[in-house]
Amino acid sequence: MQRHILRNKNKITIISGVLIAVGFLSKWTMGNTEIFEWALIVASIFGVAPIAIQAYQALIVKVVSIDLLVTIAVIGAFVIRNYEESAIVTFLFLFGAFLEQRTLNKTRSAIKELTEMAPESALKKLENGEFVEVDVDEVDVGDILLVKTGAKVPVDGTVLTGEGSINEASITGESIPVGKEKGSNVYAGTILDNGTIQIVADRVGEDTTFGKIIELVEEAQDSKSEAERFIDRFAKYYTPIVLVLALIIWIISKDIELAITILVLGCPGALVIGVPVSNVAGIGNGARNGVLLKGSEVISDFSRLDTMVFDKTGTLTVGNPSVAEVEYYDDNIEEALGYLASVERESDHPLAKAVLEKIGEIQFSIVEDTEVIKGEGIIATVSGHKIAVGNLALMDREQVELSEKAKADVARLEESGNSLVLTAVDGELKVLMGIRDQIRPGVKEDLQKLKRLGVKNLVVLSGDNQGTVDVVSRELGLTEAHGNMLPEDKSEYIKELIEEGQIVAFVGDGVNDSPSLALANIGIAMGSGTDVAIETSDVVLMNSDFGRLPHALGLTKATARNMKQNILIAVGVVVVLLAGVLFSDWMNMSIGMLVHEGSILVVIFNGMRLLRYRLNRQ
Repeated sequence: MQRHILRNKNKITIISGVLIAVGFLSKWTMGNTEIFEWALIVASIFGVAPIAIQAYQALIVKVVSIDLLVTIAVIGAFVIRNYEESAIVTFLFLFGAFLEQRTLNKTRSAIKELTEMAPESALKKLENGEFVEVDVDEVDVGDILLVKTGAKVPVDGTVLTGEGSINEASITGESIPVGKEKGSNVYAGTILDNGTIQIVADRVGEDTTFGKIIELVEEAQDSKSEAERFIDRFAKYYTPIVLVLALIIWIISKDIELAITILVLGCPGALVIGVPVSNVAGIGNGARNGVLLKGSEVISDFSRLDTMVFDKTGTLTVGNPSVAEVEYYDDNIEEALGYLASVERESDHPLAKAVLEKIGEIQFSIVEDTEVIKGEGIIATVSGHKIAVGNLALMDREQVELSEKAKADVARLEESGNSLVLTAVDGELKVLMGIRDQIRPGVKEDLQKLKRLGVKNLVVLSGDNQGTVDVVSRELGLTEAHGNMLPEDKSEYIKELIEEGQIVAFVGDGVNDSPSLALANIGIAMGSGTDVAIETSDVVLMNSDFGRLPHALGLTKATARNMKQNILIAVGVVVVLLAGVLFSDWMNMSIGMLVHEGSILVVIFNGMRLLRYRLNRQ
């Protein structure tokens, strides 16, 4: 029976609220006090049932909770026939618990999704030289595995033979495939975009980088689940004090009604509703402004933030490489662009896509004698002209001479963190393109707002090379920049900051970011990111609008202030009421109830102010 009642606590809350509404409507519209009284009696009985059960369960483990105080107060109100107070107190208590539970509950399905993304099988080399498909759990360190185009790399390992490009977005978060050759390291969960390679297994199972991602998310989420709510800590001292005070008053005065009055007026209705209403109003404002906040614990930590750490790709940057700068070295450039587009149209490389988007609509030509040079580019014949499209190594191979201006342009673009695409027609350089992941529009201004809101340190962590990360850091005015970081490196960095006593937020969008999102005091995910990142996080910026981040921080600071105000109002009113009952003649049950209910309205209206919060008002 107890479990059935507690499982249906939310339904009981609704029934109690409906009965209270029916009671008051019957009294106000028809003047029917009998329906009014019975509706409140039934609402009180329904409402107190789960509260009394929780009080009993707490007493079993020797904890005196607010549930016990509410239960005794409701029983006392029944004794003195004050059914209105008993019904309202139970409803407010249950409604407050419902709001808090709803905002604090987090889904745990992130672990399941991560597990589903892990490789399940591998092509293992047998003693006779043949490769057979086996379960990934059957792979041991030292085994030789074959990875074909489009397949997931099953373990962390080293390339023995073959070449190819691997999409490492699931590990590093970087969108541009990385070329692999003999001696290169590969990671479980990454995807071979093209080519065929054989690898030797270095780390398998839970020891792989991908396995560690899952483990880190589990550990970090568990570490957060032990936090206690403020009201529970407050109740540890408040509830026994009020109970003892009421008992002492009864023993001394022999006045049972006075003792019950103290219990009723001492019941912290405004405190019970004050914190949840601030939370809900703050969360509601955030949702309306593209920010999803997952509970009061998030708001408390976020409001005291002093360090914010960012993933680069998809967070500070757009996440898709595009042409940032173009230099031409011929007057008749339209013809060269046509040749370039014709060659790149036959490639599936991300840089080729960026080039085609930049060139736009143009007339294509037939491409013949195409030769792909691994790690360098493409050589082909177009309309009788020899076209070379690729990097500097390809230009050296084809003995394409670069003018002093071209050399200076190359140095400048490389310094700015660009990947270079050079196009030569019949041995002469015609086009130079610098391709990089573009910084999100308005990010620099948003970061300045964060500083004004009290964030002391702005740090970027990325799996990209240090040079590219430094360029982004300089452009945005960040405090620190660290490149060449795997997920375990990022999470270790976050852990060190927390151990130093800093309150840290991490902002990211990929599977590779999920350990850091879970481990940080506040995990902030971009809304267009993976479900794993979103579910692991504490805050989600819907539509990946980075501009919502300053609003989110300002909102949590305002919400935290509002919660403190409501707590002070609630506790202050209780203190005044109890002092009035004990030390004055003018305080009675009716006045006390009026003030008591008024304090509840005050904290509700104070909390609702957050719905109108705007950052530019702060």
